[in-house]
Amino acid sequence: MNSRQLYLRLLGEIKPYWRVIIVTVVCMAVAAIVDGALLSLLQPLVDKNLSNDALARSNIWVLPVQILALAVLRLASNFGNEYTSTWLSARVMHDLREKMFARYMRLPTRYYDQSSIGVLLSRVTYDVNQIMEAGVQTLTVLCRDSIALVVYLSIMLYHDWRLTLLCLILLPGVAASIAIVGKRQRRISRETQSAMGEMTRILDESLAGQRVVKLFGGISYEEGRFSSRNRGVKNLSTKQAATAALNSGLIMLLIGITLAVIVYFATLRAQAGGLTAGAFIVFMTAMMALQQPIKNITKINQVMHRGLAAAESVFAVLDQDIENDAGTTALGRSEGRIEFHNVDFHYGDAEHLALAGINLSVARGETIALVGSSGSGKTTLANLLPRFYEPSSGTILLDDVPLPDYKLADLRRQFAVVSQDVVLFNDSVAANIAYGDPQPDMARVRAAAEAAFAIDFIEAMPEGFDSMLGENGVRLSGGQRQRLAIARAIYKNAPVLILDEATSALDTESERKVQAALENLMQDRTTLVIAHRLSTIESADRIVVMRAGRVIESGRHAELLANGGAYAQMHRVQFAE
Repeated sequence: MNSRQLYLRLLGEIKPYWRVIIVTVVCMAVAAIVDGALLSLLQPLVDKNLSNDALARSNIWVLPVQILALAVLRLASNFGNEYTSTWLSARVMHDLREKMFARYMRLPTRYYDQSSIGVLLSRVTYDVNQIMEAGVQTLTVLCRDSIALVVYLSIMLYHDWRLTLLCLILLPGVAASIAIVGKRQRRISRETQSAMGEMTRILDESLAGQRVVKLFGGISYEEGRFSSRNRGVKNLSTKQAATAALNSGLIMLLIGITLAVIVYFATLRAQAGGLTAGAFIVFMTAMMALQQPIKNITKINQVMHRGLAAAESVFAVLDQDIENDAGTTALGRSEGRIEFHNVDFHYGDAEHLALAGINLSVARGETIALVGSSGSGKTTLANLLPRFYEPSSGTILLDDVPLPDYKLADLRRQFAVVSQDVVLFNDSVAANIAYGDPQPDMARVRAAAEAAFAIDFIEAMPEGFDSMLGENGVRLSGGQRQRLAIARAIYKNAPVLILDEATSALDTESERKVQAALENLMQDRTTLVIAHRLSTIESADRIVVMRAGRVIESGRHAELLANGGAYAQMHRVQFAE
């Protein structure tokens, strides 16, 4: 999008609050007119009130009353302008951030595979602030200072139109300076947005991985990475400031030259009697007052282009396609029958297939174990079920209906996942177990905790189920975090369960408790178990062996051992160890 399209779109975000905009503009107009009126009172003050005129002495109270009334009006209009413009800016930032968060929550998983979380955070925090400078603040300055410009020029035209026309000689120079410098500011602003996003990404990675950084002696390395990006942001900010200062300086030079010429001719006019003393002072004061609105308008060019560069990145997020949710079939509770028909899948532009020719049927209530080396496609296969990814070709059915035919929310309600990488939120224990339920049932929460063998350590916490877990449950052990994840899955009571390496990182004692909790969870559910440790899946109804994205063996534990194939070889290696 070009600058005009971007700015029109920004105005579209502000448009719903047009009543507030009208109040703001009216307040700005009143303030500018009051400033002009106060300036105009200088003429009678100089020409009459300071003379020995008897009439002026008899009406000596009139001018102070006028000044006081205008000052009160200026106070009210200035407060109205500041309050409404600040409210408008905060409101639009609030709206944009909510839109971005809602969009982030609905973007496909592929988008996150290709993006840095730090950069995404920067879009919501830093870039939205920059947009407001382009949207609301720029509009405010343009309106306020444009009105002031008109008021001051009107005063000058009223007193001497010939001298006023001389002021217009600086307009072509100002326009040329704004156009030339604007292109450079826009380019530097884009680079600044990118550098800021990279710096935020490094900060996010370093803080999230601070234990690894300390343990592996990476502090100096991370400091170097951050310092490099931080230095880049500093240099770009300096370039922006230097460009704006040069632009402003050139314009002020043009104003100075024009001012010198006008002062010369105005003095000649006053000496010749063409201007009274009061009119001369009013004209010169108005002309001097013109400098500030002109300076503000030229400076806002830098702010506007910085904001427009930020708008490009923010609107790029808002324009991203969300997950495909064109399904119309409602689904209450699935029976749990799953079928894969000739399913292929590849990640992005990858040449090789992550899954190739998958044909697999899972009966209701059946427990299927997926085994194979890392990269064989086990997790990818499981990720296709809740439609985190879409197959490149082939069809996946749930209860004989293709997955895309279901409403997405209904489909995902059928699955519960317990993985090695447990995600817990900085909230209470109860909120984490009942996550996604707007009205948690504490009886169900407690029952889920008991079934997950988590009740003992929960009740040992200072506030029990109301205890806060900290960021991602940092106050819990690995086994405790896994059992809370299992409790969450039990509370959800989904008919299809996906266990992705749920016990691989646990010690023997924790694994025993977690395995017991998993047995409770798996009852009467269709279950897909992804495991490297073969001892945990020997009792599965069927074991599916995968290699390079293909199913190479399938059967029960005893059958596969008897066949002496890939599974038997994996089993021998693990138990030999």
